[in-house]
Amino acid sequence: MALFDLVGTTLSGWLTDRWDSRYLLAWYYGLRGVSLLFLPMALGASDGARWAFAAFYGLDWIATVPPTVRLASEAFGAGNVGVMFAWIVAAHQLGAASASFLAGVLRTTTGDYALAFWVAGGLCFLAVVMVLRLRRTPAFATA
Repeated sequence: MALFDLVGTTLSGWLTDRWDSRYLLAWYYGLRGVSLLFLPMALGASDGARWAFAAFYGLDWIATVPPTVRLASEAFGAGNVGVMFAWIVAAHQLGAASASFLAGVLRTTTGDYALAFWVAGGLCFLAVVMVLRLRRTPAFATA
């Protein structure tokens, strides 16, 4: 998965220099949602299905970083992008910890992780809608 992540993130950086970051993120989150919906089936299938998931998810795993940095730079100014991205990463860690905990609760309650993966996939589709609603003009004055 890490090898595909390297390829996906590098390609994402190249695409971010050429395309609207909102649309790239929408695609990435949509594809991530599809892959998470597929994961419960892949876990119960052949090794090939798990490899396909690892490749597909790996390509998308950290690919969101370049367009997110670009959007933070556009919204808050290049001089503020470091601190803003630090807050984004901190919020991501809080969300990841919460999601892990809630996935464990769902696993304990239902006996497997399928519902957790479906919820995560659904949240990815919500992220698609949210990122497409981002404004192109800076939300804050840049100093």
